[in-house]
Amino acid sequence: MDDSRTMRERMLAGDLYIADDPEIGEQSAAALDLMAAYNATTVRQAPLRRQLLEELLGEVGEGTEIRPPVFVDYGAHIRIGARCFANFGLVALDVAPITIGDDVQIGPNVQLLTPTHPIEAVPRRQKWEAAQPITIGDNVWLGGGAIVLPGVTIGENTVVGAGSVVTRDLPANVVAVGNPARVVRSLADEG
Repeated sequence: MDDSRTMRERMLAGDLYIADDPEIGEQSAAALDLMAAYNATTVRQAPLRRQLLEELLGEVGEGTEIRPPVFVDYGAHIRIGARCFANFGLVALDVAPITIGDDVQIGPNVQLLTPTHPIEAVPRRQKWEAAQPITIGDNVWLGGGAIVLPGVTIGENTVVGAGSVVTRDLPANVVAVGNPARVVRSLADEG
């Protein structure tokens, strides 16, 4: 079957693509420029920091703070709600959309990874890749060093323990820890 879409169109559709599209390259370069400028700001440059973050990300809610350094692929595919806090070293590889709800707490060195690569050797060697979105519900806490893999949804109020690797969806109102992250406690009856 002949696919006449550009590689960028394939990427945005979540299909296999090769990242050689000039539009993909320009979008990435622009994001890396903004990321470098943001990461060079100091705590005393709050208005500039906010301006750069709003230019870098697709959406940033009121009262949200992301401590530099932060690392993204494109930035434009990230939506983060109000009153969120991300500590130092957030890696948010947004080849596919990353949607973060309101009041989310993100510990240091958390990784939100949407890219995927073929398991088969030949297409991987040919540089084919794809991505799956990540969705994080309201009031989630991701402990330091947690890793969230492609295609994962984490329900509201859920806590992910430090160093955990989230390989599949987590329901709302639970505590999950480990590699792979497993539910160890329900928070449904707690306030």
